[in-house]
Amino acid sequence: MTALSKKYKTPIVVYQGEAGANSHMANDAVFPDGKPLPRATFEGALSALKHGEADLAMIPVENSLAGRVADIHHLLPDSGLHIIGEHFQRVRHQLMALPGTALADLKTAHSHIMALGQCRRSLQKLKLHPVAEADTAGSARLVKEAGDRTMAAIAPDLAAEIYGLEILKKDIEDAEHNTTRFLILARDPDPAVIGNGQVMTTFIFRVRNVPAALYKVLGGFATNGINMTKLESYQLEGSFNATMFYADIEGHPDQQRVKNAMEELGFYTHESHILGTYYASDYRKQFGAV
Repeated sequence: MTALSKKYKTPIVVYQGEAGANSHMANDAVFPDGKPLPRATFEGALSALKHGEADLAMIPVENSLAGRVADIHHLLPDSGLHIIGEHFQRVRHQLMALPGTALADLKTAHSHIMALGQCRRSLQKLKLHPVAEADTAGSARLVKEAGDRTMAAIAPDLAAEIYGLEILKKDIEDAEHNTTRFLILARDPDPAVIGNGQVMTTFIFRVRNVPAALYKVLGGFATNGINMTKLESYQLEGSFNATMFYADIEGHPDQQRVKNAMEELGFYTHESHILGTYYASDYRKQFGAV
């Protein structure tokens, strides 16, 4: 049991996707006594949390194979929500079809575009044509409802259980390290406390349009001995001149070295905003990331 699951014992946790999706499994892993609440889109999931339909949200932000989940960088800063935790979920993709179907019967494999990309080599070997759908669990439901033995879905084993499908081939992902990082969001901030474990801070910033501004921003973290574990850029409102940066660092804003770095950041940015300060997942320690 994690510190979050002890604090939020039976929360309603909203996620994007259908019952049986990887986000559903992440919910169950962190909040085994919680109530998962599916929504069709990321916008819908964040709106449900913002308007009180849920207590928390479980939102994927990046995958070790496919990279970042692009929508989140645009949606999260304007949502008014706060990051209170993180979770790393090992992703295992199962090839499933109607009961009694043989591998030789299959012609197409349906799933989310990211899942299809993570199983590309396996699909080539099986000579299955990939068909992109809204999400993994929804693909399992589609196969069940279609009643077509030439169709397969790529989804978690929970989806096979929910929709009554048979797993024909297990763990077809191309890499064993396939892992998705989720952010746990709340309406109100719930910052980690210094001294209770390794702390991560996530923030966004936009640099001034002056030479070497980004270099000088990053220099403040380097000279203060702060490890920046993630730095990504994304464009604002279709402009090639308005670039936002999304960053994760090891440290707490109340620590003097972090204060110094953030103060220096302020000299070279138009804006900056902390999205959350939270305890690092044990997954980071397991793999020597912190």
